[in-house]
Amino acid sequence: MKKILAILMAMMILATCSVAMADAPKIGITIYQFADNFMTLYREELVRYLTEDCGIPAENITVMDGKNDQAEQSNQIDAFIADNVDVMILNMVQSSSAAAVIQKADAAGIPVVFINREPSAEDMALNGNFCYVGADARQSGTMQGNIVLAAENKGDFNGNGAVDYVMIMGDPENVDAQYRTEFSVKALTDAGLTVNELFKQRGDWDQTKGQELAATALTQFGNDVDVIFCNNDAMALGAYQAIVDAGRVVGEDIMLLGVDALAECVEMVNEGKMTGTVLNDHVGQSHTAADAALKAAAGETLEKYYWVDYVMVTK
Repeated sequence: MKKILAILMAMMILATCSVAMADAPKIGITIYQFADNFMTLYREELVRYLTEDCGIPAENITVMDGKNDQAEQSNQIDAFIADNVDVMILNMVQSSSAAAVIQKADAAGIPVVFINREPSAEDMALNGNFCYVGADARQSGTMQGNIVLAAENKGDFNGNGAVDYVMIMGDPENVDAQYRTEFSVKALTDAGLTVNELFKQRGDWDQTKGQELAATALTQFGNDVDVIFCNNDAMALGAYQAIVDAGRVVGEDIMLLGVDALAECVEMVNEGKMTGTVLNDHVGQSHTAADAALKAAAGETLEKYYWVDYVMVTK
């Protein structure tokens, strides 16, 4: 069955890309920050797929680093519009800036594919040929919670009848950070567990900040900490170092959860150094984004949402 599905998916991909090859559209891509671990994988696969699988000439693709600066990225988008690209693929620094982009792009007749950072429902209701390609962050949060629920002690290492947790968030404005934070805990309370939030701070998806925040929490609350939830794997990598420095042992007296399933973190899960992570499928998402962009460049009207499922990753 898996082979059959793979063949069908490959046929669908070839059908989409063969349309794009005839027209060789100009594509403008901007990524919120090249330094981001996950978006590096996403960006590289997106460009590889467009050039190697879809036959788009490399010179037709412009990829810009938003440098985590919305003003910088807005200038890049304005340059794409001035250059009259056929379609834009945008990973926004601030998803709250999507409305202005939608309006500018619609006025210029340029379709937009938003990726990774979901615009608000209000922005998605605006006029224009644009879409969002991503994974439902509620699903990833729920999966983090379910990993805790699957443990024999259900995350209660200190035996006080509650899951005492630390939450290391991404950017609180980002819907992925909001949903992962909310639904990881909701999975526990929906199952009837008592939870106790010891500490919650923003780590902005950054490994160094993840380590600093986890170290602060572990210093402040010591052995009371049962679980450290991280909104992404980069921050979980930092949190792991803080756990080691504090003399704690994942799986023995604490749990550590991430999201993205970076190769390093998957290896750590297999070695028992992380409790679990959630695959944020950069391959599926980047291919879906490219397919949507090529359809739009060929004059097709996009659906508003294209979803790619998360996958739970445990030992």
